[in-house]
Amino acid sequence: MNTTFAINDSFIAGQNRKAKEWLDEDYEHLGRQLRRRGVEIENLTGQAQSFKVAVPSWGVGTGGTRFARFPGLGEPRGVYEKLEDCATINRLVRATPTVSLHIPWDKPQDPAELREYAASLGLGFDAMNSNTFQDHPGQKLSYKFGSLTHPDHNAREQAVEHNLECIEIGKKLGSKAHTVWIGDGGNFPGQQHFRRALERYIESLREIYKALPDEWRVFIEHKLYEPAFYSTVINDWGTSYYCAAQLGPKAQCLVDLGHHAPNVNIEMIVARLIQFGKLGGFHFNDSKYGDDDLDAGSIKPFQLFLVFNELVDAEGAGMADFNPAYMLDQSHNVTDPIESLMLSAVELQRAYVQAHLVDRAALEEAQEKCDAMRALATLKQAFTTDVAPVIAMARQRAGGAIDPLAVYRASGYRQRKAEERPAQIGVSAGIV
Repeated sequence: MNTTFAINDSFIAGQNRKAKEWLDEDYEHLGRQLRRRGVEIENLTGQAQSFKVAVPSWGVGTGGTRFARFPGLGEPRGVYEKLEDCATINRLVRATPTVSLHIPWDKPQDPAELREYAASLGLGFDAMNSNTFQDHPGQKLSYKFGSLTHPDHNAREQAVEHNLECIEIGKKLGSKAHTVWIGDGGNFPGQQHFRRALERYIESLREIYKALPDEWRVFIEHKLYEPAFYSTVINDWGTSYYCAAQLGPKAQCLVDLGHHAPNVNIEMIVARLIQFGKLGGFHFNDSKYGDDDLDAGSIKPFQLFLVFNELVDAEGAGMADFNPAYMLDQSHNVTDPIESLMLSAVELQRAYVQAHLVDRAALEEAQEKCDAMRALATLKQAFTTDVAPVIAMARQRAGGAIDPLAVYRASGYRQRKAEERPAQIGVSAGIV
């Protein structure tokens, strides 16, 4: 790899000096407020520093719409350049030390070399992701009418083999999990036999499950619709849970916040999966109408807080089999993807810290006394507390930027990458 521009620690420190005075003032003021509520601000800062979320390799490219894609300046042209951008995000927010790869988009020629390069950037690898929702060059059979549930046994075997390849690559990269999402389903009544399709899915997943190393997990991701609009095989959390239960303890459910009907109570789904010991992890994003892949916390911040309220409650209760994997999964078409991913990571930290502010004893008392207003007020007190100084202090102490967006823009990173990475026709770093 040639030497390329990077935002270094000294530049971040220099920018931080401009903001340190107001941060100290705001932090001290918030600390006094919290002490009146019996909360020590340093404990919250420690919680903020402990929170980590993976970034998606495909998220650092400009996303698209169903109709078109408008590439941005300096887009990464391959997996090594994607890692450069992911490292930049982590260098500024200090909360995203792992990257989730999508195969074959990110298939490395030399996994050991890629792992070494990632480590040199301070990165590791999160869950692997298979892709059987589209056809790829050199592929013998098409997934137009399904993959793991295709009526043709050979097509199903091809899809299984692809997932096994992802696991093998992941083992060499140091990953510990594999995520399976399929677009299988039907667009017309009668097109697909509902029961047989699900039976084929479980049959295919059993082969994938058998290949998992002992310490690995497989995450089953459900989605209400798209690309199949009439029926989707793994359409909701109940179907996902059923499949995970059929497979065994290493199979768990993944919750993507955009993969539900509007106004569905996602926090209750999270609570149910925790209760059943099958919550594997999250793909965090936001939505207004459907699977919009908007920046996390941009539309429904209170919903995001309520999800983390359930997670922090389970964390404090020491629930069995509770070890959720957190990952961002967003790819929009009108923003700089690095800026979006940075601010989304900050929003997750915000919701996580706010959830630690919930007075659990007061909330339980209100619930036991059926005091709806007191219960809501307890949650709202935590949600409306401005914890920005806590998050900023956590970043600064870890060597990150007090104001990530301002530091990123001051660095000229995007323009420098535009000079280093001339646009290539046919390159698609993001999702269309």
